[in-house]
Amino acid sequence: MTLRPATRAELPAVLALLADEDRVVDPAGIVVGEAHERAFASIEADPRNEMLVLVEEDGTVIGCLQATYVPGLGKGGAERALVEAVRIRADRRGGGLGRILMESAAARARARGCALVQLTSNKQRVAAHRFYASLGYARSHEGFKLVL
Repeated sequence: MTLRPATRAELPAVLALLADEDRVVDPAGIVVGEAHERAFASIEADPRNEMLVLVEEDGTVIGCLQATYVPGLGKGGAERALVEAVRIRADRRGGGLGRILMESAAARARARGCALVQLTSNKQRVAAHRFYASLGYARSHEGFKLVL
């Protein structure tokens, strides 16, 4: 298994993971729109962003996350990694792949010199919260969002 930046050819597989976290979605049925193309191109071109995929030896994408490296003045001026869009394919959960995904992402952040990794998770995803806590993530802040 390998964690690496996604390629454009893997965009349908990533979108399939993000489409429904409770069932397996066939990437062949995913329509990649112009907005997806622009977003992926922006992520790929930005050295502070990575769309990472967890890929099996046969090339099957079974997990993903987006990491954004945010510069800041706190923590001695160190970057922090913001992790979003964390998914493991529904039929592959429970076998430690999420742990591999998140620990590998944290290792990448550490190698960049990041002082911390932070993420938000929907309040309804109770199992995900237990998972993140098992990895050492603390509920240190209350998050807020404004839909524009």
